[in-house]
Amino acid sequence: MPAMIRDQANKPGRVKAASGAAKSGAAKAGVTKAGAAKSGTAKGAAKLGSAKEAGKAGGRLGKGVIAVAPPSFRRERALLKQGIWPVAGCDEAGRGPLAGPVVAAAVILDPDRIPKGLDDSKRLSAEQREALFDKICKTSAFAVAVASPARIDRDNILRASLWALARAVKALPEAPRHVFVDGRDRIDVDCGCEAVIGGDGLVMSIAAASIVAKVTRDRLMCALAQDCPGYGFEQHKGYGVPEHLAALDRLGPSVHHRSLFAPVVAARRKHQPWTEVPEPDLFAEVSVVTSTEISLEA
Repeated sequence: MPAMIRDQANKPGRVKAASGAAKSGAAKAGVTKAGAAKSGTAKGAAKLGSAKEAGKAGGRLGKGVIAVAPPSFRRERALLKQGIWPVAGCDEAGRGPLAGPVVAAAVILDPDRIPKGLDDSKRLSAEQREALFDKICKTSAFAVAVASPARIDRDNILRASLWALARAVKALPEAPRHVFVDGRDRIDVDCGCEAVIGGDGLVMSIAAASIVAKVTRDRLMCALAQDCPGYGFEQHKGYGVPEHLAALDRLGPSVHHRSLFAPVVAARRKHQPWTEVPEPDLFAEVSVVTSTEISLEA
């Protein structure tokens, strides 16, 4: 191929063949390149399509799904292997409500007869909790303690809860050698104690205690609903839902309400103003009368 034609062929957009053979070769080369380009494009599209499909599939499978592992018996089993047994889990129900007691429970599971399906009571339906409650009571050692609204008013809700938890542990038919308690605070017991944040979803013994405490308190609130009708205790179990707040505003507080919780204070001021003790005004003017007597003796 002459140099001039070769140079022109190397310039994009200005390819001119000098002979039929050159045209044929160029045509073949063009077809080959086009096929390669099409092939590459097809492969790229196929890969892109596959990626999109995989993304969509992953999105369908993973969207809105959070895998939550159930509580395990791992910590209790580790202590058992060290010869430390019995091991109890304890938890409470009812810190947040405006009415009713705090109920604490302590449970020692039988390693050979652990009920299936134990979980944090908040993750279970009422029917599941009731069924597991019966199984726990049949196969485990357990105890329940109650802190009344009067104790809550006197000690505050945290101290009353910790008192009830410790009392439940001490009421167990067999004294444990180690206790797992849900939350940040350890309790006053005569053995090792470990506080586990989120323990009702991690430690199986605590999960069992959370079920016992929750079911016991729910049943108790249904009984209180018979004693004080109109508040809907059987529905909301004393929590500050709109229906309960409306009943408080309409009826005023009952003897089962926690008198120092803010909504209860507001309802008492409205319905029982004579029970309010006025707070002293620290900036009120105070008149002080002083007298000085001087006696002069000769």
